[in-house]
Amino acid sequence: MRTIVSFLSILLVSCACAANAAPARFEAVVPTAQQETDYVWRNLQDIAFFEQNGYNVSFPVGDLIDALKEKARSGSLTDEDYTALGLFMEQHAYRAEDYERGYQHVTAVLSSLEAMVNSIEDEGYGWNFRFYDRYQIFLTLYGPGGSYNPDDGSIILLTNPSGGFRQYANPANTLIHEVVHMGIEESIIQRLNVPHGLKERLVELFVKAN
Repeated sequence: MRTIVSFLSILLVSCACAANAAPARFEAVVPTAQQETDYVWRNLQDIAFFEQNGYNVSFPVGDLIDALKEKARSGSLTDEDYTALGLFMEQHAYRAEDYERGYQHVTAVLSSLEAMVNSIEDEGYGWNFRFYDRYQIFLTLYGPGGSYNPDDGSIILLTNPSGGFRQYANPANTLIHEVVHMGIEESIIQRLNVPHGLKERLVELFVKAN
């Protein structure tokens, strides 16, 4: 069973001849201040889940954020809190240039991601792996590291102003992990009601096996 690293290495070599071709399905996106506000807000609403499952979640730094986290834990967030968060993000936390290095690193691996998805597609599984015509990768400075939306094929990827990523130096590792999550969400996870911990393990094994 190949490791994630060896899987990536093989695919990088196999698609080297097409390195200059624009990927058909993947697009990296720098978020707006409003999009980051909405994402931080969703993470605040899910803070109990994250803490119960041991996630290390990045939030903006500030007294307002500390107060909002406490309100989130008690389930007492209000519309006024959302408005205050939006002002804080726009005036203090958001800078478009903080995403530039991460954006460059992600765009550099898009052709590799295309090759990985093609490799999965060529397997011809006897069960439905869902593919999307378009995968949008929204960068963020916040959240647990990576998340996905199976409704539209979008992925949120944590980076930092230095262009680093959580867990892996190569963002392709996290991105293919999220692609697999979406691919098996309906046909396996939801149909069999797979619990969260086992779901993560299944995705890890699937990526290694391919």
